[in-house]
Amino acid sequence: MRRLSLFVCGIALLSAPQLSAQEGPLPKQFQNWKLASCAAKPVTANWKETGMREFSACQYNDGDRVIWISGGRYHDPSSAFEVYTSWLRPGMVPTNVGQVSAFDKDGVIVLEGTLVLSSTANISREDLNALVKAVEAGSEKGPLPPVRTYLPKMGRLLGTERYALGPEGMRAALLQLGQSDMAVLVDAAGFSSGAEAMLARYANPGNGGGVLLLLEYPTPQLAEQHIHHLEEVVPAAAKQAGTEIERKGSLLSMVLSPSSTEYAKNLREAADYETQVTWNEASQTATDPPITSIMVKIFIGTGVFMVAAVVLGIAFGGVRVITKRFFPGKVFDRQDQMEVLQLGLSGKRIDPSDFY
Repeated sequence: MRRLSLFVCGIALLSAPQLSAQEGPLPKQFQNWKLASCAAKPVTANWKETGMREFSACQYNDGDRVIWISGGRYHDPSSAFEVYTSWLRPGMVPTNVGQVSAFDKDGVIVLEGTLVLSSTANISREDLNALVKAVEAGSEKGPLPPVRTYLPKMGRLLGTERYALGPEGMRAALLQLGQSDMAVLVDAAGFSSGAEAMLARYANPGNGGGVLLLLEYPTPQLAEQHIHHLEEVVPAAAKQAGTEIERKGSLLSMVLSPSSTEYAKNLREAADYETQVTWNEASQTATDPPITSIMVKIFIGTGVFMVAAVVLGIAFGGVRVITKRFFPGKVFDRQDQMEVLQLGLSGKRIDPSDFY
């Protein structure tokens, strides 16, 4: 299928108007390779959900040598990752060029931020690194979908990984993996609720095989809600073959066309996903001071308060005594402003001045 798409793209390159000045997301030159021509409207996957902004398929020349490079710029890294996985061919081996990349005898595919590049196989690793470096300034790098890391590594067939952030991507992924009869799952998957899908084919010699489908939701509540919708549309024949849906937190997992019920169970349990509860609270990196330093500061603080209390007490009392001595009965203890309640038990009238 991939060779057919390359053939169709080649026809488009020959039939479309040639542009030498408009290269879209591709550079005009990298290393010794110079842009020769580009197809104006090459044939490529143009799903609305990927938000493709521009695409070019160009020919580069280095003397007598010729290579073909196609590149597309998409809405965000997740959209680009969907396109990247749709271009993968079974057997492609991962490499460390760009953010994510894979190659085989027919060519190489590289994802760099929001860009997806594809080149023919006759490009050297040095030239490929130069190409990625030339486009990385406009690649708008960002984190890739975490659901891609949940796929078990044991038994996974390289190049069969497929990511979908919408219904069109999931339908295409099911078709590429030979599971078109399970397209009934697409409408019940809940992409409008923020679901993301990750698929891959597994095969263990002597143990069986199948296609693992992971669906991740923003919350466990949404996952629980959609598990019932999915169970209603799973064909009866698939259920008899061992296709069951299991939930772990916000992740739903199921095995399509499993070789056995036991293998499907083991593959679902092998999904590398764990729920974690985090609590964001203030923290400090400095260590607590020694106890001796704390005690010294406590004694010093207490002493300061004691000295302040004594000084303020003396000041208050001293001002009052001095004022009464130099200005008796004029500031404090004025008889005309003092009243004393009397019980009348004695005939002698109380003189307030006797108290001072």
